[in-house]
Amino acid sequence: MGGGLAAAVLLFLLTAWIGSSLPRNADWTEPAGGIRIMVETNGIHTAIVMPLVTPQKDWRGDFPASDLAGPDPDYTHVSVSWGERAVFLDTPTWADLSPASTLRAATGSEGLLHVAHYVRPAPGDATRTLTLRPAEYARLVAHIERQMVPPEARRHYPGYADWDVFYTARGRYDWRNTCNQWTADALAAAGVRVGRWSPFAGGVMKWVPSPQS
Repeated sequence: MGGGLAAAVLLFLLTAWIGSSLPRNADWTEPAGGIRIMVETNGIHTAIVMPLVTPQKDWRGDFPASDLAGPDPDYTHVSVSWGERAVFLDTPTWADLSPASTLRAATGSEGLLHVAHYVRPAPGDATRTLTLRPAEYARLVAHIERQMVPPEARRHYPGYADWDVFYTARGRYDWRNTCNQWTADALAAAGVRVGRWSPFAGGVMKWVPSPQS
């Protein structure tokens, strides 16, 4: 029994490594100029950081600061990610993650959007920058919009701090469609080179050069 479980885990890890190493949009090159976004990670979860306002999109209508516990008129960026409802709402720290929550997430559960508001976020190894052409950024925006529930039909929940919030969203989370796969799919929709199946954060971040590289 134990040997079979260990073999299944190893197979999953190997498949994830292979899947995240097979590129989509293999010919993509980063332009010298355009719209700068960021891909951020805490080592487990990834998110896409975008300017609050560009000619392609003004996020203030979709993610108003009034939904936050601490509205700030100086916000310049929004960080958007997607994940499993119970993991987002019931685990303020990773130490709070229970086996039951993990099993429920792996087998299928409701997804939520997590939106954080930033003021001039600084690039670093955990917050890496990518430059997109205007048309690529427009495709990224359109992909994210398709995951959103219209403001009049959605619910929102308090975040971890004064500057973030959760929203009901489309999509079902399971072991094949994780938070990191959501990030990879959004980048791929824009045309960015990224792995085909990336259930883990490292599978996403290895396609985004760090400032030190």
